[in-house]
Amino acid sequence: MAKIENEFVKVFKKRTKKFAIDTLKLCDELPYNQNSTRIISNQLGRSASSVAANYRAACVSRSDKEFVSKVSISIEEGDESCFWLEVLDEGDFYSDKGKIKDLLDEADQITRVISRSRQTMWKKLNLKP
Repeated sequence: MAKIENEFVKVFKKRTKKFAIDTLKLCDELPYNQNSTRIISNQLGRSASSVAANYRAACVSRSDKEFVSKVSISIEEGDESCFWLEVLDEGDFYSDKGKIKDLLDEADQITRVISRSRQTMWKKLNLKP
C-alpha cells in the first residue's frame, strides 16, 4: 500500500509542477505592456507555482498538522489560480480560449484532489473542516 501512495505522490508532484510550468508559459504569452495583463500575469504565475511548491512542502512535512497546513495553502492557491484564469477568459485578455479552459480544468482537478487529501487527514486527526 505504501508503494502505491509513494507512486501517487511522485506522479502528483510532476503533475502540479507541469501545471505551474504550463501556466507560466501562458503568462509569458500575455502582453506585458498592458497594466491589466501584467497584473493578471503576476498574480496567476505566483498562485500556480505556489500550488506545486506547497504540495511538495506538504510531502516532506514533519507532522500531520504541518501537512494539513501546507495542503491548505495549495488549495487556496489552486482556487486563486482558477480565479485569475477565469478573469483572463471572461475579460477577453487572451484569445486562446482552449488553453485557458485546459489550465482551468487542470487547476480545478488538482485542487479537488488536494482537498480530498486534506479531508482524509482531518478524519485521521479527528479535526473538523
